[in-house]
Amino acid sequence: MSERIVPSGDVELWSDDFGDPADPALLLVMGGNLSALGWPDEFARRLADGGLHVIRYDHRDTGRSTTRDFAAHPYGFGELAADAVAVLDGWGVDRAHVVGLSMGATITQVIALDHHDRLSSLTMLLGGGLDIDFDANIERVMRGEPTLDGLPGPQQPFLDALALMNQPAEGRAAEVAKRVSKWRILSGTGVPFDDAEYARWEERAIDHAGGVLAEPYAHYSLTLPPPSRAAELREVTVPTLVIQAEHDPIAPAPHGKHLAGLIPTARLAEIPGMGHALPSSVHGPLAEVILAHTRSAA
Repeated sequence: MSERIVPSGDVELWSDDFGDPADPALLLVMGGNLSALGWPDEFARRLADGGLHVIRYDHRDTGRSTTRDFAAHPYGFGELAADAVAVLDGWGVDRAHVVGLSMGATITQVIALDHHDRLSSLTMLLGGGLDIDFDANIERVMRGEPTLDGLPGPQQPFLDALALMNQPAEGRAAEVAKRVSKWRILSGTGVPFDDAEYARWEERAIDHAGGVLAEPYAHYSLTLPPPSRAAELREVTVPTLVIQAEHDPIAPAPHGKHLAGLIPTARLAEIPGMGHALPSSVHGPLAEVILAHTRSAA
């Protein structure tokens, strides 16, 4: 395991790796406002033990990557997709299996459209299609209105987690406890959730960010890609896997099926009991389906 700082335009991105660099590369793209440590070490090692060179990185404005005022230095999903490619360049990787979670699933769709030559395969989990306006859906759900796309909007557990995240926490212990409570809500009750495990991970995430207690927030200011870009997904030819979680409160299960329907090469898998989180109880089945996909794409 080693660390590397890679340039992407005028920002620097922190990254690290697991496994043998001689193995096929797999890039992990985390969700919004989360650093690379949103991918637990244990999960990354499980993928590496399956024969992959696993690389993860801090998005800009998270962890140890460049952090700036978003209003003064705005960016969009095009830049975030270019960041992912810059990480591949920084590790000397021409093509990689790319796995994106939540907002990372949106980024990977943009990678598939704008940088398809860098992909060996594509995996998207806990996300939705480019034609879904999640921001508008959240607003409509909060007003008690149905979504305009006919798919279920974010569920009450997500709204509960949002409310919790907006509550101030006094000191490190309170901040860690708040984060653990957030993840317990998002994980749901379908799979075991270990508070001590998540507390340990959040302690590491805070240390990784230099002891800063406040969670990053810049990605809340992002504008989603134009919904019209979803039509371009019909041209994607790379082997694609869409993974939906049975109890995802942010992108409920039909969203995965909808996303898979936008890409001719996509197949759909579902992780029973899983919510919008990565407790160790889902690492085994999740890694198994990802490894099977990358092997079939080789």
